[in-house]
Amino acid sequence: MSNNFKAALQSTLSGIWQADTQQRTFRQIMNAFARPSVIEALEGEFSESDGMLLTLATLLDGATTLADVDGLLSEHDLARLEVSAATTEQARFVLTHGKVAPAFMPSLGTLESPDMGATIILKIQAFGHGNRLKLTGPGIDGDHEVAVDGLHPAWLAAHQEWNSAFPLGVDFLLVAEYQVMALPRTTRIEEIK
Repeated sequence: MSNNFKAALQSTLSGIWQADTQQRTFRQIMNAFARPSVIEALEGEFSESDGMLLTLATLLDGATTLADVDGLLSEHDLARLEVSAATTEQARFVLTHGKVAPAFMPSLGTLESPDMGATIILKIQAFGHGNRLKLTGPGIDGDHEVAVDGLHPAWLAAHQEWNSAFPLGVDFLLVAEYQVMALPRTTRIEEIK
């Protein structure tokens, strides 16, 4: 094994895959869900491009299912995550590009188990510029505006449609480099023209 490969492997293992990094990231993601208008900057020793993988490594394990709609993960990453592949209709987590309109129907859960509704993880370009959204609902004091670049407007309609029969529905988690923002099923989203 070459020294460069060992250094790269150690760098990866010391960041994304370490328990303390994932525990810190989990708290940040839970805070994002509790306060939907807050953009959390993930902390740790990793490159900005690793934010998506860190988010997945924190949320997924061998007991969860994932649909990687756009093939955003390499086979190596999928193997490291130890997650089971599933269709979008059955997966607990769905990973996809936010810039493309949704062309699938996720699991919305059941009345007996609304928690079985999928979490849609959307890879976007950036926060701070792009389409302006007004967010209202639990966890948001009044209303809050955010700007999101790389989120197709059809996702806003899908969020409303899929969550129209509360408590059934889906939660969104937007990821841009090392930043995350949650849009739970209880959040109302309005595009500002």
